Amino acid sequence: MSKKKSEFSPNDFVVYPAHGVGKIVSIEEQEVAGFQLELFVISFEKDKMTLRVPTNKATEVGMRPLAGPDVVSQAMKTLRGKAKVKRAMWSRRAQEYEQKINSGDLIAIAEVVRDLHRSNDQREQSYSERQLYEAALERLTREIAAVNGAEEAVAGEEVAEVLMSRAA
Repeated sequence: MSKKKSEFSPNDFVVYPAHGVGKIVSIEEQEVAGFQLELFVISFEKDKMTLRVPTNKATEVGMRPLAGPDVVSQAMKTLRGKAKVKRAMWSRRAQEYEQKINSGDLIAIAEVVRDLHRSNDQREQSYSERQLYEAALERLTREIAAVNGAEEAVAGEEVAEVLMSRAA
């Protein structure tokens, strides 16, 4: 079995589509149904969760390295844009937002934050809107924090400032 150098190594931060930013803690071998499997052990501290992903399936399931600075600035630019709200029924839109959040695509996640952001003088958000907004916001800030090697709170303020400047 040739060990090909994976694009991921222990201590790397990675983005797993359905869970956001995690950290590869180790790579372990496990025997599953008589086969040796090599697995990434990924820890999602915030969610107190550990995920084991077969190394040969990582890219297939959409696991990716953290976004580069260019993608982050693109995401910030997206936040500044004008909200695009389709006239579709809420259930339909909610589904689309959910898909964008779980795509692991930072720009798509930024679009959800942009489209669901409400400044204080705007109409109330429904519970489900709020849930989706917070999920997207958390994914966005967590990744920006990881990319910039900053605290999540710092990244949160950065995002909030961009959203506030837009509302003005």
